[in-house]
Amino acid sequence: MVLPLPCRTSAGFRRPLPPDGCPWHTSDVPSDVRCRGGTVGRTRTPVVAGWFTGEGDDFRLLGTRCAACASVFFPREDGLCRNPACAGGELVEVPLSRRGRVWSYTDGRYRPPAPYVSDPELPWEPRTLIAVELAAERMVVLGQGVEGVSVADLEVGMEVEVVPGVLGEEGDDESGTVWTTWQWRPTGVRA
Repeated sequence: MVLPLPCRTSAGFRRPLPPDGCPWHTSDVPSDVRCRGGTVGRTRTPVVAGWFTGEGDDFRLLGTRCAACASVFFPREDGLCRNPACAGGELVEVPLSRRGRVWSYTDGRYRPPAPYVSDPELPWEPRTLIAVELAAERMVVLGQGVEGVSVADLEVGMEVEVVPGVLGEEGDDESGTVWTTWQWRPTGVRA
């Protein structure tokens, strides 16, 4: 029996593409694809551990909330409450809102300097950066826009949602690392 070539997504992951699944695969999780020929493993590693959790619709940024003053922090704060008016309290991990409104945006049209790591052999692709106001937490969180979203697609006040994203990949399909992060995706709701 001849097996088909491994399925690939536009990001290069091996996984089934048909909506009802591929008969040759037992999993469609990009980091752990089990085919009849064996397992293709790519380690999915968060760029910063503890800043987000989950996949798909369960993906959330993680912050901390002070039990004394209810201030919320992202990036998370695990030592002391940063609110100068607070005497301090226990800091508890909390998932942040999945949706927010564009507060500001811009694009990065140059390769950032060190310590940012990127392959100088590959052309630099500009990325959209979006500052998103999370009303419930009373904070603004900065992140990349999903691939394909440009500043022309955005306006202040439009609704966006946080989704898992890939910052970069290293190594090969059998033993590589996929560096994961968060990104903002427009929901189509305008201000």
